[in-house]
Amino acid sequence: MKSRSLEALGIPLALVPLAQRQVAEARRAGLGLTEARLRLAAVVAAPADFTADPSFAPLAAELVALRAAAPTAAAPRTAPVPWRQWGTDIDAAAIAQMRQAALLPVAVSAALMPDAHVGYGLPIGGVLATENAVVPYAVGVDIACRMKLTVLDAPPEWLDARRDRLAAALERETRFGIGAEFGRRGDPHRSRPREHEVLDDDWNVSPVTRANRDKARAQLGTSGSGNHFVEFGTFTVAADRAGELGLPQGGVFLALLSHSGSRGTGAQVCDHYSRLAMRRCPDLPREMSRLAWLPLDSPEGREYWEAMQLMGRYAAANHAVIHRHVAAAIGARPILDVENHHNFAWEEEHVVDGVSRRVIVHRKGATPAGAGVLGIIPGSMAAPGYLVRGRGVDAALHSASHGAGRRMSRTQARETWRWPQVRGFLADRGVELLSAGIDEVPHAYKDIHAVMAAQEDLVETLARFDPRLVKMAPEGERPED
Repeated sequence: MKSRSLEALGIPLALVPLAQRQVAEARRAGLGLTEARLRLAAVVAAPADFTADPSFAPLAAELVALRAAAPTAAAPRTAPVPWRQWGTDIDAAAIAQMRQAALLPVAVSAALMPDAHVGYGLPIGGVLATENAVVPYAVGVDIACRMKLTVLDAPPEWLDARRDRLAAALERETRFGIGAEFGRRGDPHRSRPREHEVLDDDWNVSPVTRANRDKARAQLGTSGSGNHFVEFGTFTVAADRAGELGLPQGGVFLALLSHSGSRGTGAQVCDHYSRLAMRRCPDLPREMSRLAWLPLDSPEGREYWEAMQLMGRYAAANHAVIHRHVAAAIGARPILDVENHHNFAWEEEHVVDGVSRRVIVHRKGATPAGAGVLGIIPGSMAAPGYLVRGRGVDAALHSASHGAGRRMSRTQARETWRWPQVRGFLADRGVELLSAGIDEVPHAYKDIHAVMAAQEDLVETLARFDPRLVKMAPEGERPED
């Protein structure tokens, strides 16, 4: 049965997947579709009467537990909390999502960055401050998705003179794709799982992290799919900025830039706790269901918070492993490292309506930009990215964009562009693409220069990164950004 049919019977959105599995099992056991529909309606009406039912007992038990638990008061506000938008090239659907988020009863303040586009619940590029509440989908599916830039002690001329060696390092020292792992059977490179002290952390903070620790170990040092990448390029910094960054002089350097998050384990954490949140907020309108939250003083809220923190450390470890192995493979050493999350929630002090308050700031596809805080804002595979320093703007909740942002959906990109056109475009800009899906072509993204101009009041630009050798998940991989 389809999701809408089940919801029409009164199945809460969070329990729809369970209901679909049980209907399928009941059908295989010989139950007709009409009978299954009638049985489901009866289960919804009186779940306590069906806790021993051979077909629908698990669903009945979940419904009983849901109705027994005290639900969180979830009626939307009649008017949104104050929020501000940066940039004008933002589709109406993303703006509508931001308005909905500002109607949450736990919302305090919000902001929309100039790279914004539609996401689940909160738009990508959305920033939401809440009081004593965390919204799993406002953090995102790829918890702690992250940028890391390493400037190397090698000359930029290696991009031409040692191009094959650099390409081989990108091919061998990370893995792309949804199920990407190290140490997998049949690996032509005969790799072994990577090691990092994050694996010695307490993975028992959540049943989800406990169950996925082995997967996390196998995926350590991998990059996933979607808009995730690892690339070599040039890093250009003026002489008067070099000292601020701890570099010996200004000029052009060889650099490595990566973008990925907490991989399969982070996705499982999001799935589990977003369902718990939706169960706690059954009164939210359907269109706002993915904005369901967990109170931070609830067991589920604290558990999610600790799991999120672990995923943050794991994502940082992922990048550390990638950069360590790639740098070693080409015989270079780091002279500057800068990194930041952009799918995360932080407990911070902010001035809201003239009053300093302790709030939870969700940055879904948004870069932390507190006063003096360094961050990385990439463009596309054919456009520059920037090392920036935050200005600490209160109205933006000390945030900035996390990239150029999509201007074209993946479907539109696949229908519009073909590789011969794109490869010619890349070649004209000196970019070599090792692999990527056609839905990640540069033309699918907004103009990074316009995005940066729209947020000049949020960040100060310190240096520039230009991609030259780019590796992403190959064509055909399902996106997981």
